[in-house]
Parts: sequence; structure tokens; C-alpha cells
Amino acid sequence: MANAVLFIATVLIWGTTWIAIAMQVGPVPVLVSVFYRFALAAVILIAVLAVMRRLKLPALRDQPFILAQALCLFSLNFICFYNAAASIPSGLISVIFSLATIYNAVNARLFFGDRITGRTLFAAALGATGLLLLFAEEVAVDFDMGTLKGIGLAALGTLFFSLGNMASRRNSAAGISPLTANAWGMAYGTIILLVLIAVTQTPIVAPSGITYLAALLYLSAIGSVIGFTTYLMLVSRIGSSRAAYATVLFPIVALSLSTVFEGYHWTGLGLIGLTLTLLGNVIIFARPLARRSPQPDANLPARG
Repeated sequence: MANAVLFIATVLIWGTTWIAIAMQVGPVPVLVSVFYRFALAAVILIAVLAVMRRLKLPALRDQPFILAQALCLFSLNFICFYNAAASIPSGLISVIFSLATIYNAVNARLFFGDRITGRTLFAAALGATGLLLLFAEEVAVDFDMGTLKGIGLAALGTLFFSLGNMASRRNSAAGISPLTANAWGMAYGTIILLVLIAVTQTPIVAPSGITYLAALLYLSAIGSVIGFTTYLMLVSRIGSSRAAYATVLFPIVALSLSTVFEGYHWTGLGLIGLTLTLLGNVIIFARPLARRSPQPDANLPARG
């Protein structure tokens, strides 16, 4: 599958999942909603791989990294995102999530020794400034602890997501396909969520209502099974930093939906903040102009 197709599919799918997450916030506890999502996703993906005879069990030495991927991509990060959706519009969560490009650059340095350039630091400064402007009215004018909580949870969820990228990058380098890692990762994530439900004594509320069920089906089959597969295939092909560029375009899709369905109101500062945040992400991937080597003067004699 061409990288361009994987990229476009990831942007369209994950750009729309944020509004679906917001649709699930309500009577069903967050832990239970995330559990439903990945339990269904794991069943779908494992069943498909079993029918295709492509279901493989990773080696014992790889299991800790599959577990790390499960913790960071299929449980803890979404617990943060779902809770954040109760405090701030889903479109704004996607803007914070777009900073995964910067998280990935830093974590790739820490875990794989990739170089951090001055351009990356400049991009991080632009992104942080953009977020401050985007949330300026909510935080400075109408000081709201709920908004601060939502921002913090979204940022923490993005950190978990980035760490999951690092685990996925390692698993791909070890020869584990994204489909195999996702299948077992979602299964492990489901078990982790079930343990958290039991430990916290969270009541298991049955899903009800067409809106909730439709959102659950979309998030499980499309957002999780297909979305994570296309994204992690990109990670394995072009690297975590370049694959995260897809997150730059999520806010455009997500904020458009948030404006229509959640009544998000734009402000001048908000537009400037969004522009700076997206610009910071784009700068990371802008290729520097190659320096042209000086051409010898045709009128000068060649040196022997």
C-alpha cells in the first residue's frame, strides 16, 4: 500500500475520531467506554488475522514491548483523552495531540539517539506559544480549572501516545508487523482496562443509545483497527517522527467538526494560536535547502 494512501487514511480517520470520543462521554464511565472500544477492536482484528491465517504469537523476548505498546496506545492514553473530552472541545484536544510531532522528536532522541535540531526547538516554541494563544480566553479571561485539567490530560495522553510510538518502532525493527503488534496490544490493553475497572470498582454500565453505539462501532472498527494499522504501518516505513506529521492535519478536520457539532466559537487569538501550532509542526518536516557546492570558474586553470 502506498505511503500516500496510508497517510490520507490516517488523517481522515483520526481527524474524525475526536468527535466520536466526545459522543461517548456521559453515563458510561470512561474506563468502561475505553474497555468496550478496545475489547471490540481486539476481537475484530484477532478474528480477521485468524481467518487470514496471519495471527502470530510474538516471541517471549518481545512481550514486554507489546505490553508497553498496549499501555501507551491502547489504554492509558485514551483514558486521558476521554476524560479531557469532558472538559474541553474535542477539536482542541486534537490540536494538543498534534504536538506528538515534538514529543516524538524528543523521545526518538532519548530512546534511539536521533538528533534534535535547532529547527525542532524553534518548532516546539511556536507550538507552545500557539497553544497559549488558543486557550488564552479560557485560561486568562474565564479562569477555569476544568479547562486546565482538560489541557493537562490531553498533553499527558499525547505523551503516552508518543511513548507507544517508540515501542511500536522497536517492535517493527524486531520484525513484528503492525497488525500482529496491534492485535496482541489491543488484547493486552483490554485486560489492563478490565483490571483497572476491578481495582477502582468502576460500575460496568451497558452501552445504550444509537449515538453511543454508533460511535463505539466507529471507534473500534475504523478508528482503532484500521486507523492504528495505517498509522503504525507509516511508523514502520518512514519512522515515528515523519509519520507523526499526519497529526498536524488532524486539527483541521477535528475543529471543523467541533465547530458544527459542539458549537466551538473561533476567536482572533484562537486562529492565530492554531496557525502557530500547525506552523510549528510543519517546520519540523520542512527540508532545509541543500547547500550548493561552489562551481569552479571555467576561466581559471584547473589545479593539478
